[in-house]
Amino acid sequence: MAKFLLIDGSSLMYRAYYALPMLTTSEGLHTNALYGFTMMLIKLLEEEKPDYVAIAFDKKAPTFRHKEFKEYKATRQAMPEELSEQVELLKEVIDGFNIKTLELEGYEADDIIGTVSKMAEEKGMEVIIVTGDRDALQLVSPRVKVKISKKGITQMEEFDEKAVLERYEITPQQFVDLKGLMGDKSDNIPGIPNIGEKTAIKLLKEFGSVENLLENISKLSGKIKETIEANRELAVMSKRLATINRNIPLEIDLEEYRLKEFNYKKLWDLFNKLEFYSLLDSIKKEGEEVIPTVSIRKWEKVDIREVPRLLESAKNVAFYPLIYEGDVKKIAFSFDGTTLYSDVERLEDLRKIFEREDAEFVSHEIKDFLVKLSYKGIECKSKYLDTAIMAYLLNPSESNYDLERVLKKYLKVDVLSHEEVFGKGKDRRRYEEVSEEVMAEYICGRCSHLFELKDKLMAFIEEMDMKKLLLEIEMPLVEVLKSMEVDGFTLDRNVLKELSEKIDERISEILDKIYKEAGYQFNVNSPKQLGEFLFEKLNLPVIKKTKTGYSTDSEVLEQLTAYNDIVSEIIEYRQLTKLKSTYIEGFLSLMDENDRVHSNFKQMVAATGRISSTEPNLQNIPVREEFGRQIRRAFIPRTKDGYIVSADYSQIELRVLAHLSEDEKLIEAFMNNEDIHLRTASEVFKVPPQNVTPEMRRAAKVVNFGIIYGISDYGLAKDLKISRKEAKEYIDNYFEKYKGVKEYIEKVIRFAKENGYVTTIMNRRRYIPEINSRNFTQRSQAERLAMNTPIQGSAADIIKMAMVKVYQEFKRLNLKSRLILQVHDELVVDTYKDELELVKEILKESMENVIKLKVPLVVEIGVGPNWFLAK
Repeated sequence: MAKFLLIDGSSLMYRAYYALPMLTTSEGLHTNALYGFTMMLIKLLEEEKPDYVAIAFDKKAPTFRHKEFKEYKATRQAMPEELSEQVELLKEVIDGFNIKTLELEGYEADDIIGTVSKMAEEKGMEVIIVTGDRDALQLVSPRVKVKISKKGITQMEEFDEKAVLERYEITPQQFVDLKGLMGDKSDNIPGIPNIGEKTAIKLLKEFGSVENLLENISKLSGKIKETIEANRELAVMSKRLATINRNIPLEIDLEEYRLKEFNYKKLWDLFNKLEFYSLLDSIKKEGEEVIPTVSIRKWEKVDIREVPRLLESAKNVAFYPLIYEGDVKKIAFSFDGTTLYSDVERLEDLRKIFEREDAEFVSHEIKDFLVKLSYKGIECKSKYLDTAIMAYLLNPSESNYDLERVLKKYLKVDVLSHEEVFGKGKDRRRYEEVSEEVMAEYICGRCSHLFELKDKLMAFIEEMDMKKLLLEIEMPLVEVLKSMEVDGFTLDRNVLKELSEKIDERISEILDKIYKEAGYQFNVNSPKQLGEFLFEKLNLPVIKKTKTGYSTDSEVLEQLTAYNDIVSEIIEYRQLTKLKSTYIEGFLSLMDENDRVHSNFKQMVAATGRISSTEPNLQNIPVREEFGRQIRRAFIPRTKDGYIVSADYSQIELRVLAHLSEDEKLIEAFMNNEDIHLRTASEVFKVPPQNVTPEMRRAAKVVNFGIIYGISDYGLAKDLKISRKEAKEYIDNYFEKYKGVKEYIEKVIRFAKENGYVTTIMNRRRYIPEINSRNFTQRSQAERLAMNTPIQGSAADIIKMAMVKVYQEFKRLNLKSRLILQVHDELVVDTYKDELELVKEILKESMENVIKLKVPLVVEIGVGPNWFLAK
């Protein structure tokens, strides 16, 4: 049976626009609706494999419904300008897929879909309708299914006749009667006042239709009878407005809508223009080569031992290594207009190239390569620039900074992608299976553009006044992170194993309690079995349901703790099992022969500039629970008589807030070295400092840090378990006392609205395109980002500057001590007994004086035989 896919283009376009953040191209073109719609379309074509496709759109002109009821859809806002500019481009994209669109003046997309679906049904076709509007459920029949887009852009809920009946307890044909009775707020269809969905369904189950209900109104009594009697005409009109016209004057030949081969060239050009680089592979025909084909050029190959001589007189050198499964296999060099490449059999052969001190190197994502060299005792002694870091600074919210993507964005250049060379999934090719010519094109093609890319990016960096940030913070930081990765952090296996045994004992105790409460054993890790225990055996209130049954997520469990103590045990069970598998077992599996873990530190992930850590993640070890804190006992110095030193900035974000806001009271508190949370508690609760209780101070601490993150009265109420009225009072009192903070927040939001971005102390920039969105939720989130980014980002700038200063001071003094970890506002050093006092002095001096603020930076230093005791 042939399948016809009918898509409500207007509905899905709006869905995509509001579901995705305000994406823009480098030229400022808004693309979120375009991207979301295209993603949905590709997914639908892949999943449904239709024979025929048509996409219907509303026209701007009034429809027959507006003529009957002038208030029809009157409450809808005008199309946002950011969406309006995407409409014609969207139709271009659809044309690129060789799919026809349908519009008809005086009618809506629903009517077009209703009419075409009827025509397709009559031809014996199966019809799939995709929309965000539940009005389309009236079209469901034995041959017609409707897919309703849910939250996000890819989730769909499919309705056949059975599904409609199960969900609404009425037939698809009764759906218009439902709207006739209850109305439809989104379309401003009035319905009968005070009749909601439940009442309407109850009436329809008894009377079948609006008309039959009105004929038998005498069978009703009381208020509902009066209401329906008084609004008979309204009910009939509302049903008529909600009814999709399936006989509009649409003269089309269905064969014209048979799905044809895509216009790949048009899609390729459009996706490049729109910077949809991640979608390029989605439009290639099966087995087709790169579109457009990247020509395979002849690149000169030289023996790696000859390269130092060839580079001898070159001062500016670009290089691009091929790292495959952890090994450097090949490397390309560009210099003086020449690009060549070599096989790398021994990293030692690269020593002479990278230990020279008079060159300036350019590469992309350079740290991983420098780590490989460092493990072989080779240190890059010349200056270098990383084009990936430069691209990150220009837009820190990108999902990745692959060279292929960056070249495409800034130079409009096509190069072979990793996937095109090595394939993916079942078609993955091993290194040995790729031809020498393709491999040479892969690395040389990339390397040959690095100088031009660097110049282009540097021009933008200078224009945005971020050159100092790049050259004095981000680039020196590469060496610091490389050193931290190579040095690693030593772990005590015995401590981890002992902790694992203690956790096992506690888990066993918890399971015994759970099984005793249940009266039987079950799999606590199974959401289904746990849900049956909680909601059927214990009869706890059902908070939330998923497709597969009861929800038992953390939020649900937290709410259930008020009903039964066993829920707290289940929460602890989950925490402990995760702690054991993720951290204890994870660390044990990642330790090398020297009992060290070597985390991968990333500086191009967080939009605020924060550093992140993976494999293992050393920054997210849970410290609120006792077992989580105890894990830090396993982190020890590399020598028996060594020490772990922890240097932690005290309340750095609040100090940054004081500096940026210039609030007199905040500045005064920090200059007098007061307890800022005590001071805030005194101000917010309007009591003398000596009368502040621990509970008041705790609440003030939540308020202090909540203000930084733009907390709402709802969020504060939830955190403190108080009423929203109380929470609002706390926030209002805070801003009444700290007027400078309120003025600063208003100023930074105003700046973001006018300029589309915010900056940090060191001029790090973050774009926030959603700040002017008409969508309240998107705009509110954007305003919180605008408030928080300058504070959190400035704190990130400061800790990075401190890392560079501490590292360089250790290096200058030729110390054996090593900076081995950065966690939030804390630096961790592995030191020796004879260097301990000097290290403490360097840390305090460097960190507290790395930048001059309007308030002092304060560093608290702890020392111990392990990380736990150093805290």
